Amino acid sequence: MKVAIIGVGLIGGSFAKDVKRIYPAAELYGFDANEAHLKKALDLGLIDKKTNYDGLAIMDMVLLAIPVDVLVKELPKILDAAGEDTVVFDAGSTKTLICKVVENHSKRRNFLACHPIAGTEFSGPEAAIENLYDGKTNIICEVEKTAFKLQEKALQLFQAMGMRIRYMNAEAHDKHIAYVSHLSHISSFMLGKTVIEKEKNERDIFDMAGSGFESTVRLAKSSPAMWTPIFEQNKDNVIETLAEYIQNLEHFKKMIEKNDFEGVYSEMNNTNKIKQILNGIPLTK
Repeated sequence: MKVAIIGVGLIGGSFAKDVKRIYPAAELYGFDANEAHLKKALDLGLIDKKTNYDGLAIMDMVLLAIPVDVLVKELPKILDAAGEDTVVFDAGSTKTLICKVVENHSKRRNFLACHPIAGTEFSGPEAAIENLYDGKTNIICEVEKTAFKLQEKALQLFQAMGMRIRYMNAEAHDKHIAYVSHLSHISSFMLGKTVIEKEKNERDIFDMAGSGFESTVRLAKSSPAMWTPIFEQNKDNVIETLAEYIQNLEHFKKMIEKNDFEGVYSEMNNTNKIKQILNGIPLTK
């Protein structure tokens, strides 16, 4: 098996580790605009060789693990270069625009639109970890537009990696993911901003920040180069979720201002049901 990974950072590098574990004889090829990342991926043994557009025709699988603004530009070119039996899939956190840019491509049947919901706040090849995808959900959109034999090839690997598969249309994916992922990142970035602006003494932040603050602001360490294009591509859904979130914050603030602490208790108690909703979903490793 020959697998090309375009973007050898956290997502691509972790994928490479799992492919090597599942298929020890597989040949892993890296393709990245960042030469330093390619060299590090080679040094770490994440990939066996470098490749380019010309090498994609011989691949069984191609994963695009690059920022979504670059992905929409590169995907048509990757499909142009792919072989007839190559399955190309992505890991983008948005799906509508990605699916749209290739809807009329002559090799649309070779593309499987995916979003494995996995990751950490770290980036780069050195952040890659084995079993990142174990127990995680992989959303697949427009599966009916992918050739069945190519779907099967990819699904066999995803299941061997321990991923749960869920099918969804691209618009529904982008709406739901704005609530459960994109809003979380914005909240984390803005909490970090608020604390940095008000707590000028860095030593006090370090000494007094408890586990609650650390876990809530963890996502603020994520790459702005990756997340800014996500917010841009999912702008309408992100604005809608932000408006609802801000409304809830304003309501909570007013209850405290009015000394309505019974209301505060009730609001938090009602929200505690999130524990039951999330029960059984494994934490990110």
